Amino acid sequence: MQWIIKLDDGLARLSYLCGWVACVAMLLMAGNVFYDVVARYAFNEVSIGMQEMEWHLYSIVFLLGIPYALRTDGHVRVDVFYTRWSNKAKAWINLTGALLFVVPFAYLIGIYGYDFALDSYSMGEGSGDPGGLPHRWLIKSVIPVTAFFIAIAGLNMATFALRVMSGEKQYEGENSGGGLA
Repeated sequence: MQWIIKLDDGLARLSYLCGWVACVAMLLMAGNVFYDVVARYAFNEVSIGMQEMEWHLYSIVFLLGIPYALRTDGHVRVDVFYTRWSNKAKAWINLTGALLFVVPFAYLIGIYGYDFALDSYSMGEGSGDPGGLPHRWLIKSVIPVTAFFIAIAGLNMATFALRVMSGEKQYEGENSGGGLA
C-alpha cells in the first residue's frame, strides 16, 4: 500500500503544477488585457499580436486548469446524488469514472491533438492577420501536453480512490461531498 501513497502524492504534485502554470497564465493574461485596453484607449494603438496572445494565454489557462480541477475535485458532476453517498461509494464512482472515461478520453485527445499540432508545424502555420503571432503550432502543442496531464490526473483520481477505499483518506466537504482531504 505504501507504493500507492507515493504514486498518489507524485501524481498530485503534477496536477498541482498544472494549476500553478494555469494561475501564472491567468495573471499574464490579465496583464495583457490591461495593456491592450490602455494602449487602445489612451494611446490609440492596437497590437494584433498582443490580442492573439490573449487567446493563447486563455487556452493555457483552460487546458492546464483541467488536470488541476480533476485533482481538486472541482469538476462538474451531479452533486445532488454524489453528496449523499458514503466515501466508499464515491471512491468506486471516481475509480470507475477515471479508468473508463477520463484516461481513455485523454488518450483520444492526445492522439488527435498530436496530429493537429504536427500538421500545424508541418505547414509552418502562423497568424492569418498582419502583425499576428507566428508559430501557431506552439499553442496547438499544448493540447497533447494537456492530454498527458489529464491522464495523470485520471490516474491520480484512481489512486486517491484506492486510498479512500482503504480508509486512509476521505473526501471532505459538507456531508463529505466535494474536495479531497
